[in-house]
Amino acid sequence: MSEVPPPPPKPDSTPRFDPSYVNAMSHFYRGEMGRIMAWRARLDPTTNWAITTTSTIFTVAFSLDRVPHIIFFFNLAIVWIMLWIEARRYRFYDAFRARVRMLEAHFLVPIVAQNTNLLQGDWQKLVCADLLMPSFKISAFEAVGRRLKRNYVFIFLIILTAWVTKIFLHAGKPIDSVATFYAALRVGTSIPSWLVAAVFIATFISVLGITIYIGRKTDGEISEFSAHRSLWRI
Repeated sequence: MSEVPPPPPKPDSTPRFDPSYVNAMSHFYRGEMGRIMAWRARLDPTTNWAITTTSTIFTVAFSLDRVPHIIFFFNLAIVWIMLWIEARRYRFYDAFRARVRMLEAHFLVPIVAQNTNLLQGDWQKLVCADLLMPSFKISAFEAVGRRLKRNYVFIFLIILTAWVTKIFLHAGKPIDSVATFYAALRVGTSIPSWLVAAVFIATFISVLGITIYIGRKTDGEISEFSAHRSLWRI
């Protein structure tokens, strides 16, 4: 007499993830996404203000011979202020972006992979602690460096180039040597040449130095890899 085969196992109807937990976390993730998108949208106006101010000053400086080249000093000051405001906004954006990335890496990935073991770890405690006492994730210097690297380094270099061009075009005497160029840096009798040269050189060195330093020390919000999918990180 042949043995009767055992009945096939019934499919497990128990949900792999707690539905109420998934629902609550989904709404939390959606809310955090809306928050970082709002802060991300606030980053663009300051850059637009810096570009608009620079364009206006360029128009005035190159259309009127009597306008002194020191006007670009005020251009640099305004752009530095815009950079500082944008860096402060970027710190808020990065703080909430880090929270969203925590949810994506430790909540969405286990759901997509259908693996409850990936839900383990201290990420929940970290998120709860950040909800109770929010904190910035990067320093003000790094925030300035990131925005400088992305946008403002080009604005500063264009301003410095326009400054030199203005000196050559509208100098009182022809510039045919380093000495005559240095003398042309003087503005009237109150602003000596050394002060203008110091501002120009300090701006050039600080902009390039911060950009290179931040570029080597940090990766920014998104790392760049080739398009091959095998290099995607989970």
